[in-house]
Amino acid sequence: VEPFVDVPKSAYFADAVKWATEQGIATGTSATTFSPNDTVNRAELSVFLHRYAGSPEPVGPNPFVDVPDGAHYRDAVVWMAEQGITTGTSATTYSPHWALTRGQKSTFLWRYEGKPAPQGANPFNDVSPSVYYTLAVTWMAEQGITTGTSPTTFSPDWSLSRGHVVTFLYRLAGEPPV
Repeated sequence: VEPFVDVPKSAYFADAVKWATEQGIATGTSATTFSPNDTVNRAELSVFLHRYAGSPEPVGPNPFVDVPDGAHYRDAVVWMAEQGITTGTSATTYSPHWALTRGQKSTFLWRYEGKPAPQGANPFNDVSPSVYYTLAVTWMAEQGITTGTSPTTFSPDWSLSRGHVVTFLYRLAGEPPV
């Protein structure tokens, strides 16, 4: 996908990368690369979701000691905390440099959408009914935002790549499944 030499037109994430860069949600890692296989950390997801929401200004103080005031992701993380999208990894930490997991991503997107109630049962054997992301994953599967890593597995602890994250946002926006 132009201008990225590392995004083949046949890749499952090609349309999502094009959409995300055109919308200003994501940028390349250089003028000619997107690095779709690079692991996304919690700070990067915050920036992508914040841009997806239109980059609203946070109004309150920064609740996290590990999110420096000068960091490029500071406003995104503070906005997510204000909106109830994140509660951090503790009362005072966000852990911005930790790899983003599929379970965390699902929870962030579900909370962003207002915690809609899923209508059916969780389709994935590896998503316990008692974990924090169960409702989020179930709702995302019902909406076609995720298909899991197989018909019966979600792999909630796997980290996500840039290609994965923009694909989930693309589907959340109601774009055709890729």
